[in-house]
Amino acid sequence: MSRYEEDTNVTRLLAPRLSWFVTVARHEHVTRAAHELGIPQSTLSRAVVRLEQDLGVALFARIGRTVALTTAGRTFLASAERALAEIGRAAESVQADADPAGGKVAFGFLHTLGSETVPELIRAFRVDHPGVRFSLVQNYGEAMLERLRGGELDLCLTSPVPDAPDLVTRRLDEQRLRLVVPEDHRLAVRKRIRLAEAADETFVTLEPGYGLRRITDDLCAEAGFAPRVAFEGEEAETLRGLVAAGLGVALLPPPAVARPGVVELTVTAPRAVREIGVAWLDGHPDTPPVAAFKRFLLSRRGRLIPEL
Repeated sequence: MSRYEEDTNVTRLLAPRLSWFVTVARHEHVTRAAHELGIPQSTLSRAVVRLEQDLGVALFARIGRTVALTTAGRTFLASAERALAEIGRAAESVQADADPAGGKVAFGFLHTLGSETVPELIRAFRVDHPGVRFSLVQNYGEAMLERLRGGELDLCLTSPVPDAPDLVTRRLDEQRLRLVVPEDHRLAVRKRIRLAEAADETFVTLEPGYGLRRITDDLCAEAGFAPRVAFEGEEAETLRGLVAAGLGVALLPPPAVARPGVVELTVTAPRAVREIGVAWLDGHPDTPPVAAFKRFLLSRRGRLIPEL
């Protein structure tokens, strides 16, 4: 048996008896402790003896009808009280997070949804749920799904909408992508463009693994070419800055605030959109605040993304 297995077995033996031991230690009297705990005195006496046998040390000295802590008992009491206090704090924390009126939602979303879409969603949700708290995580899609699987997130907004057996997903909306070019580019005088017309351009894109990069590659392939990528980044507005500096063109969702130095063209073919969906872990029970926010997100289907 490994040391870990030994420690786990000891913990399983001790944990149910800690509160009983602490109560006896506080009263220094088994009868009064049993009365407080609402159990027979004989049951409590046997539990204390069994605890001492499991530990291999005497925790109490018996003096008539009373008991007194031994040196080992005082040492064990201090640790037992800390352990029970920590368990109590943990219980209070999870109960607070599950509170329908003031609980917590761990919510992940794409960087590109952080400036406008998510703040507006939370603002609207908190009209009817003003006390609900949010733990917000911005990341790219695959990283968020891993955190979802690891229990760090309750829900996440992502794109493309994943198809995985361990996840439940719902498509909520779609967002048009635009070809962003420098303001002095030859195409800047246009309002619309077929993506194939940019086949000879240098592209700046998100790094491989990002959903928007995969969508960019797929749209370019549908248009009949593979993009020639000069720069890869981790954030859409950084790419927009690279475009403004004349370092390439990019397929990006519209910004919340127009950026100088670039022109954004509507792509007429192929249909350049990305689907936005919500995902959660299949079979994972929802706390009341998570369930309420999930219902709210689903109610926004088709009007999640503001039209810019």
